[in-house]
Amino acid sequence: MRILVVEDNPKLSGFLVKGLREESYAVDLAETGPDALGLAESESYDLIILDILLPVISGLDVVKRLRSEGLDTPVLMLTARGSVANRVEGLDAGADDYLPKPFAFDELLARTRALMRRGSATANSILRLGDLSLELTSRVVLRAEEVIELTPKEYALLEYLLRNQGHVLTRTSIIEHVWDIHYDTDTNVVDVLIRYLRRKLDDAHAQKLIHTVRGVGYVMKLVDE
Repeated sequence: MRILVVEDNPKLSGFLVKGLREESYAVDLAETGPDALGLAESESYDLIILDILLPVISGLDVVKRLRSEGLDTPVLMLTARGSVANRVEGLDAGADDYLPKPFAFDELLARTRALMRRGSATANSILRLGDLSLELTSRVVLRAEEVIELTPKEYALLEYLLRNQGHVLTRTSIIEHVWDIHYDTDTNVVDVLIRYLRRKLDDAHAQKLIHTVRGVGYVMKLVDE
């Protein structure tokens, strides 16, 4: 899943980007309001983590503009202003949640997972398909009660496929949600990663879960659906 972090404090932004990437998220960073608008309007994100106090254009004005353009990406607003009035102002501007600074990273992760579940087909902390399950909090993946060890990028791809099970996902869509803006479009990394994931999830089982839609992309579903 792909996150846009908008924060102009280098120490905090570096901490957030590093921590979120360690949790298997693809992360892009913007340090000003105009940069945030440019990325949010041109790229596809599953969540925006947005500081209120930004150079040139404030976080409040950023979220107001995005909402006026019809962008419904969940927004988690960060600010040093923790009063009730400030929280109300942020939520009224169009933010989905509000986290005062300083905050514990574990709380930010919990709010991130909660906001992503709101936009998902499932509101549960476990994604399931047949005998496959992915526990979002512990990041444990099971197939037929056997633990499947995945790399961070394989986990990110599996989470995106499971959140959209039954829907055909193009390679472009997968790239937009699993990789950041530094992705090299001249490589076949999507197909390679799908192949690695199939080896771990499907090769030992008669029931295949990942299916190729020729000329389009991939879909995760039970074959009898």
